[in-house]
Amino acid sequence: MIARLGHLKLPVSDLGASRRFYSAALGALGWELVYEGDVSLGYGIGDHEPFALEQTSAPSVGTHVAFDAPDEATVDAFYAAALDAGGRDNGPPGTRPYGGYYYAAFVLDPDGHNIEAVFHVEPD
Repeated sequence: MIARLGHLKLPVSDLGASRRFYSAALGALGWELVYEGDVSLGYGIGDHEPFALEQTSAPSVGTHVAFDAPDEATVDAFYAAALDAGGRDNGPPGTRPYGGYYYAAFVLDPDGHNIEAVFHVEPD
């Protein structure tokens, strides 16, 4: 049996800016806002909420989160949507030398977290 991620919570400093950024960037990957509280947001597919944001006074910076994408076009769409929503380039879409076929894009969210979308095919 393979364990799957239950959820991940990322601290953010501005919930409104993070809502705009993640709704656009994750929307390009098929995710949607599934929960909204006073100081937190939850994103997922369907009613599963594996990715949450929580407003704090001092978010930790340096976090890296990668989201799987079904193909290169979706990685490209993620990158464009993230930049349009205020993200900063941290590596444009393209292949990376990480083993197998690894096509990814990296953006920094409003708090400087490194957010990645990746289409990865393991070698035969």
